[in-house]
Amino acid sequence: MAEPNTKSADKPATGLRSRHIAMIALGGTIGAGLFVGSGAAIEATGPAVLLAFLLVGLLVILVMRMLGEMVVADPGRGSFVEYIRAAHGDRLGFTSGWLYWFFWVVVLGSEAIAGAILLQDWVHLPIWVLSIGLIVLLKLVNFAAPRVFGECEFWLSAVKVFSILAFVAIGALYVVHVFGPGVPVWQNVMGHGGFFPHGIVAVLSIIPTILFTMMGSEIATVAAGESPEPGKNVARVTRSLGTRVTLFYLASVAMILLVVPWTNIVSGRSPFVTAMDTMGIPGAGIMMRIVVLSAILSCLNSAMYITSRVLTELAAQGDAPAFLTRRSATAAPRMAITVSSISGTLVAFSSILAPQTIFAFLLSCSGGVILLIYSLIVTAYITSRFAARRNGTEKDNYTLFLFPFCNYATLGGVVLVFVAMLVNPGERMTALATLGTSVVCYCLATYFVIKNKQST
Repeated sequence: MAEPNTKSADKPATGLRSRHIAMIALGGTIGAGLFVGSGAAIEATGPAVLLAFLLVGLLVILVMRMLGEMVVADPGRGSFVEYIRAAHGDRLGFTSGWLYWFFWVVVLGSEAIAGAILLQDWVHLPIWVLSIGLIVLLKLVNFAAPRVFGECEFWLSAVKVFSILAFVAIGALYVVHVFGPGVPVWQNVMGHGGFFPHGIVAVLSIIPTILFTMMGSEIATVAAGESPEPGKNVARVTRSLGTRVTLFYLASVAMILLVVPWTNIVSGRSPFVTAMDTMGIPGAGIMMRIVVLSAILSCLNSAMYITSRVLTELAAQGDAPAFLTRRSATAAPRMAITVSSISGTLVAFSSILAPQTIFAFLLSCSGGVILLIYSLIVTAYITSRFAARRNGTEKDNYTLFLFPFCNYATLGGVVLVFVAMLVNPGERMTALATLGTSVVCYCLATYFVIKNKQST
C-alpha cells in the first residue's frame, strides 16, 4: 500500500509486529459467523457440513497461498489490491479496491448493530446510541498509532482463539468419558439420517454461506504494510493462515457434532452453547455472550482499520480524493478513518430505519464481493507467474504445485460458488445485485481512469 508519511525507521515504534498481523488475520476470519451462524449450516446439512467446511477451507488455503507467493515475488507493493492492479491494470485495481471498501463498510455498520443488540441486555440504551458509541470507541482506537490498534485486535482475537481451543479440549475430554455420563458418538453423528441426511445438494448450497463466514484472510496483506518487514510478514502469515483457519473451523464444528446430535442444533442459537449445556458446563450462555461480543468488537475494529487503509491506498493511486492520504504524527490515516466511520454509521442507521429496503439492498450488493476479489487474486497470480516464467524468475519465487491447472481449478471453484448462489433462490438476488454493483463500479473506474490520463 502507499508509503506512510512517516519514515520507515519509525515503523518499529508505531507499526505492527508479526504477532499482531498473524492474530489480526486469524481473528478477522473467525467471528460471530462461527460461534452463532454455524448452527444454521449444521441444521441445513447435518454432519456433511464438515465436508462443506473442508471444501471451502481448501479454496481459502489455495487463494492465500497464491497471494503469499505474489508478495514474495514482488514484496512491498501494498495490499492485494495493488497486486490485482499490477496484473490487470488500473481499472480492475480501482474496481477491486472500492468494492472491497464497500463490503467492509457494510460489515462495519452491520456489526455495530449486532454489538448494540447484544449490549442492550446489559446497558439499557437505544440501539442507535449503542451502535454509534461502539463506532466512536473503535474510531478512537484506530486514531492512535497502528500498534495500539494491533494490540487491541491481538487481545480481542486471542479471546476467540483461546475460547475455541478450550472448547475443543473440554469437548475431547467429554467425548472420551474423562468426565460426564458419556456420549454415544456414533449415534450422534450417524444415527439421524447418516452423514448426508439432506443429500449432497444441501452441502453444495451451503458453501456460499460458509465461504462468507471464513473469508477475511486477505486482511494480512493490508496490515503488513505497516510492519517493518511487510513482504516477509505477509509471506509467513498467508502460507499457513488458510490451514489454521480450516483446522479451527473443522475441529470446533466436529466437536459440536460429536457431543450433540445434529438434530438438536437450531439456527439462531449458538451450537457452542448447546454443546456446553449438554456437557454441563455452568454459565455457558454468559460465557458465549462474552465471546460473541469480543468477536463483534474484533470485527468492528478490523473493519475500521481495513476500510481506512484501503481508502488511503486508493487515494495514493489517484482513485480517491488526495486528502485521504494524510496521516497523523502516529501514522494513523485519520481522515480516511473518519470517512469510513461516517459511512459505517449511515449503514447502521439504514438497518434501523429501513431494514427491509435500503439495508437489505446494501447487504445484497456487497454479499458476493469476496468472490470477485478471490477470482481476481487467482487470475493475478496466473498472470504474474507466467510473466515470471518468461523472465526466467519463476523457480526463485513460485512453488505452488500443478500450475496452472491448480489455479484454474481454484478459479472454477469460485465460479461454482457464484453459480450455486444463482441457482439458490435465497442467494440469487445477492448474486445478481453484486454482479450489477461490480459492473457499475467498473464503469466508474473506466471513466476516472480515462479522466486521469487526460489530465496528466
